[in-house]
Order: sequence, then C-alpha cells, then structure tokens
Amino acid sequence: MKIKLEVLKGRRCLYQGAYEVDDNVSFGAACADVWVKLRELGAAEATSIGALMDTMNDSVLDELDGAEIRLRKT
Repeated sequence: MKIKLEVLKGRRCLYQGAYEVDDNVSFGAACADVWVKLRELGAAEATSIGALMDTMNDSVLDELDGAEIRLRKT
C-alpha cells in the first residue's frame, strides 16, 4: 500500500515523503530513508564549513526528540 509519511515537530514539518509499504521490511526501509533525509537536510542547510561540522556532530535523534510521526494511506 502507498503511504504518506510525515515527521512533525511543533508546528514545523521536518520531512514528508511517499512510500510503498507492504511489510515490516519496507516500513523499516521507509523509516531509514527518513533518517537519511533528515541528516542530508541538516547538512544542506549549513552556511559554512564550521556549521557543516556542527551538523555532523548533531544527532538525528535530537532532531526527532518530541517529534510526531504520521502515516496516511494514499
């Protein structure tokens, strides 16, 4: 089934994407993709090498702490 996966923190959408999920493996792959995308977004927003190095030390878990994950069938 196709799903829309959203990660929200407060009123801010951290990530949203569409995935094909049929079992625990594909669901795990979708969650892993969100992890990678959040890491990439943090690196892309860096304005300097120093800021990039700071994002490398930041944990995606810190970003996700208190976040809400929503799934919707599409």
